[in-house]
Amino acid sequence: LVAATGEAVVAPLRRFTGSGGVAFVAALLLFALLLRGLTLAATSEGRSRLAASVCRLWQWEFWPAWLFYAPLAPWLAWLAIRHRGFTTFTAANPAIPHGGVVGESKYDILRRLPAEWTVPSALIAAGATRRRLDELHGIMAARGWTYPLILKPDVGQRGVGLKKVGDARAAEAYLTANPDAVLAQVFHPGPYEAGVFYYRLPDQPHGRVFSITDKQFPIVIGDGISSLESLIRKHRRYRMQADTFLARLGEGAHRVPAACERVQLAIAGNHCQGTLFRDGAHLITPELEAAIDAIAQRVEGFHFGRFDIRYSNLDWFRAGRELAIVELNGVTSESTNIYDPSWPLWRAYAVLFRQWSILFRIGAANRRRGHAVSRIRDMLRDARAHYRNRRVSLVAD
Repeated sequence: LVAATGEAVVAPLRRFTGSGGVAFVAALLLFALLLRGLTLAATSEGRSRLAASVCRLWQWEFWPAWLFYAPLAPWLAWLAIRHRGFTTFTAANPAIPHGGVVGESKYDILRRLPAEWTVPSALIAAGATRRRLDELHGIMAARGWTYPLILKPDVGQRGVGLKKVGDARAAEAYLTANPDAVLAQVFHPGPYEAGVFYYRLPDQPHGRVFSITDKQFPIVIGDGISSLESLIRKHRRYRMQADTFLARLGEGAHRVPAACERVQLAIAGNHCQGTLFRDGAHLITPELEAAIDAIAQRVEGFHFGRFDIRYSNLDWFRAGRELAIVELNGVTSESTNIYDPSWPLWRAYAVLFRQWSILFRIGAANRRRGHAVSRIRDMLRDARAHYRNRRVSLVAD
């Protein structure tokens, strides 16, 4: 190690660890890290990966879930004690199994909403591919739908398995690869999408919009020289999720876009699929809040969750006049504005802690009204069954 790094590097290490076995192990680890760093620095792809790894230390929106949520655990323990039960929050939405923790049907929730406010949707049950494709085409003919469509698992989270299919061949391939129940939706071109987080205390006549997340889809602009992979790896943000983008693009990652050509890298409005989340407080208006409250109260037994909404006109959206709901998520949905990269970490935790406080408060109030609270055993059983039986690609469009 002295030969590789010099006495100036090794001397402080020796003073810290001593000269015995601990020093030897520490020296080996340091040498391995240096070797790994030098290996990565030797190629442009490696330098991109190295930069992403270093930047991830302070860009907390990309931290692994176990690390980001660790400070939340003591707060949840306190809320469980205060409201007499760890699963008290599952009573917040009696209309949804476990309140919407895991395993709920997207279609069952959507069909309870006013049809005029939702993206046209249909459920394609599990079964043989040919029968399901015929069923899909029958629905399209009866309702006047045309390709492209959005297909996604009826039970799923974080945009997993979402695909935009442009013709019958692509639909057949998707149904073959995803044998479980599938939600088919008319493709809404947007170009905007927002996550509107809503809650209503059971004893209150009206609910509130807790927050709005302004979702900004990832786009690269071609220079006529660089491939899509190169453009992604050179981008300070996109290189953080390069593996996701490249898995989605496949062989298309080697394509060289024309100069000034705009290429959208994701359709799913999910952070883990590459979409940038910004705080959308500027979008909240009394008119929009009233519209969301009226829609939410049409679903008996719903008090807490997030509407994912597509829209094409900013002014109409803020006026509560153009709302195309693609999903409604329950108790484990988040106020996703916390992932705004301009926010300090303390502010994100303040919102997250307040969100869970409200959730437990609603669950406790509904329990007093006679609604059942899920048992931990049942919740864990359903979660285990969901993840064990999941047969879908984790990468979405």
